[in-house]
Amino acid sequence: MRIEARGLTHVGMRRSSNEDAFLVREDLGMCTVADGMGGAAAGEVASAFFMDAALEVFGRADPLGVAEDLVKNAFFLANGRILDHAGSHPECSGMGCTAEILAVRGDTVVIGHVGDSRTYRFRDGELRQLTVDHSLVQSQVDSKAITAEQARVHPMRHVILRAVGIKRDLEVDILKGKARPGDIFLLCSDGLTDMIEDVEIAACLSPPRRLDDMARDLVDRANRAGGKDNVTVVLAVVLP
Repeated sequence: MRIEARGLTHVGMRRSSNEDAFLVREDLGMCTVADGMGGAAAGEVASAFFMDAALEVFGRADPLGVAEDLVKNAFFLANGRILDHAGSHPECSGMGCTAEILAVRGDTVVIGHVGDSRTYRFRDGELRQLTVDHSLVQSQVDSKAITAEQARVHPMRHVILRAVGIKRDLEVDILKGKARPGDIFLLCSDGLTDMIEDVEIAACLSPPRRLDDMARDLVDRANRAGGKDNVTVVLAVVLP
């Protein structure tokens, strides 16, 4: 199987710079989204490091290479480079990023996840969030201290427990599954999911439309809802 993918990023309605980044490489069967942190300049640098690392790992890989290993290697390479850069550039101290990678090999899809960016799958009219946020409020939801509804408006909802470029021993969530023709995968920064709920995301993906149109619709809805952060989406549909 192969993928057709499109991405779109927007600075949002409140920010003056865009710390998000995305990469779509249909020929390599992969796409990725990163959301930088650590101040505008440092956040942009961290996201760029992640894009470069992902492209380097997948670009030099054997086409029959194990997708899980490629995804992990991309995260680890980016993690080391961000840490090294921050160590030699004090003004970038604390820089890092959340990130998602989607890789398709044959009929297998592999997802790498760190932070509170997300990956969803839209299949047979149903939207499913595949990743779990590495955030303080998600840990409280998991322990049933608060509800998911309370988490959406919690004052500490942006406190991240895991990110790329913060410490050497990075832990990456790896998800594997079988892809079906027609599956649509959505990779996005929290600038989308903080602004619109899953039911609205599903509504954007339901009509059979061009990926460009669906991506633009998602970004526009997030901005109309307030656009408090940078908004980035990547949509990848699985083809036979």
